[in-house]
Formats: sequence, structure tokens, C-alpha cells
Amino acid sequence: MRFARPVGLLISAAAVVLWAIGATVWQPLTEPLGPWSEHLPGNNTYWARDLRFMAVVAVTLGLVVAGRGQVRWSGPAVVLGGLWIAADVAVDRADPVGVEATVLLAVGGCAVLGVFAAVLLWLDRGTPSAADRRALTGAACVAGVLVAVAAGIELPSDREPELNQGGLATAALLVVLAVGAALAAAPERSRARVGLAAGLTVACLLGVGLVRAVPPGSRLLPEIALWTVLLTGVTVLAWDWPGGRPVWRHHTLAVLAALAGPFVLLLITAVAMMLLPIGATFTALAGNSPINSADSDVLVSLAGLLAGLGMALLLAGPPALGHRPGAPR
Repeated sequence: MRFARPVGLLISAAAVVLWAIGATVWQPLTEPLGPWSEHLPGNNTYWARDLRFMAVVAVTLGLVVAGRGQVRWSGPAVVLGGLWIAADVAVDRADPVGVEATVLLAVGGCAVLGVFAAVLLWLDRGTPSAADRRALTGAACVAGVLVAVAAGIELPSDREPELNQGGLATAALLVVLAVGAALAAAPERSRARVGLAAGLTVACLLGVGLVRAVPPGSRLLPEIALWTVLLTGVTVLAWDWPGGRPVWRHHTLAVLAALAGPFVLLLITAVAMMLLPIGATFTALAGNSPINSADSDVLVSLAGLLAGLGMALLLAGPPALGHRPGAPR
């Protein structure tokens, strides 16, 4: 799809701006007032870090879409994402604050993204660029699970208006990314698929708003509904339509997988991170106060990423895309 490259790069650039805002505007709001035990932070205190990490994933996935899922784009994009996370830790440790810092990080990040994309475009010149539908569908699945994670991120009080703003903005960007990646994975861009993509985008953006409107502690069912609709829509968009219409029995199975799969995978990864000090390690590297021993330092962004990769394995295989390995596409 010819639209994939500009849309993917635009999404990546928007994600860079979100990351810069998260580092300089939202992160300072989460910093504790002092090192005393009674002021030690609790669950999800560092919500801004999770939103930034999801923005970095969006940068990577946007590049995957821009490269139409080809390994020569996807591989370097994943490496860039890893390096960006390392840079994020260093930026977090430096504690930048203010409009100047926001502009500096946004412009610098977009410059890095621009140089990176320019190099890949130069290396890609004259090379066949057929889309890797499996990679694009997998990117849509990862973004789809992260939509619900970003929309549902919360604190026990949930009184911070910036938390709502950040969750809404990040989830909305991921919705556009998920739908765009799924449409790029489609074998053809028909009027029906474009109309479905537009309707799915609007429905999921409304769903994001509804999830944020539900009080903290009661968002699980709306989140399940959100990721079920989005992931099922991804399969309808990305999979083949033999005879010009979807094979609904296949999508019925996708509904069942989308309904339970992310919840089970998120639960497993969250429990694993409670046992492994992954979140605590990032907190220490960034020079932030540790989480209270009565609570857990869980990176919900990492849990969402791993759950999304698991859903990609379920929904982005060649049989699911309507073709057999070795058969003509």
C-alpha cells in the first residue's frame, strides 16, 4: 500500500513528540517529594514512564509500517527502539523540565527519526518492496493490545488530569497505528476495507474515551471489550476475503482469541514481573525512589508489549491470513 510509508513515518514522529512531553511534563509529576519511607511511591506511580515506553514502541511500529513490514526496516527499527529506551533512562535521570526541554527533546528525537528513515530509504532504493503481511498484522496486534493498556492505566486516586490526557493521547495514537498497520497488511485496498477502517477507528477512539470515563478499579470489562473489538477488526481488515467478503467462521475464532488471549497473557507477564525486578531495575537506573515494599513495581508497558507479541503469534500466521506457505499471494 502506497499510503503505508508516509502514514508510518507520521505516526512515528507523533510518537516522538508524545515521548518528549512524557519526559519533560508528565514524568516530573510522578517524582516523590522526598526519600523518607512514608513518602515512598506505590503501584503505578511511574505511569509517565509506561506511557513513554509505549510511545517508543509506537515509534518502532510506525517504522515497521513505513517499511511495509520488510526485515530491512523492521530489524533496524527494533534496534532503534532498544537504544531509545536506553536514552529514555538517561533522560529520566537528568530530570529535564519546561517548555525548552520539551521542544529540544521533540526536535532532537524527530531529527534522529528523520536521519534514520533517510538512511533506510537510501538503502531501500531500487529494491522490491512487497509488503510482509505477517509482520504488518503482528504490528497491528501489538498496537491493539497496547491501546487497552494505555487507555486503562491508572493510579488508585486517578485524580491527576495529566494522567487522563496522557492515557487518552497515547491510546488514540496506538488506535490509528493498529488500524493503519492492519489496512497496510490487506491484500488490496478496497472501498469496503477503507470504510471498515474508518468505522473501526472511530469506534475504538470512542471506546478509549469510555474506558477513561470509568472509575479506577472498574476498567477491566471495558478494556476487554475494547481490545476484542480492535483485534477482531484487525483480522477483518488484514485477512483475505475470498470471493470479496470475509470468511466469518474464521473471524469468529479470532473473536474468541481476542476476548481471552490478551487477558491471560497480561496476567502471566504481570505475575512474572512481580517475581523479577525488571521495573525496580529501571527505577533505580533512572535515579528514582523505589516502590514501597507493600506494592509492586510492574512495567505495564512491557506486559502489554509481550502480550501483544503473543497475540501476533495467534493472529498473524500465514494460515490466518488466508494463504498456505508456498502458495501464491
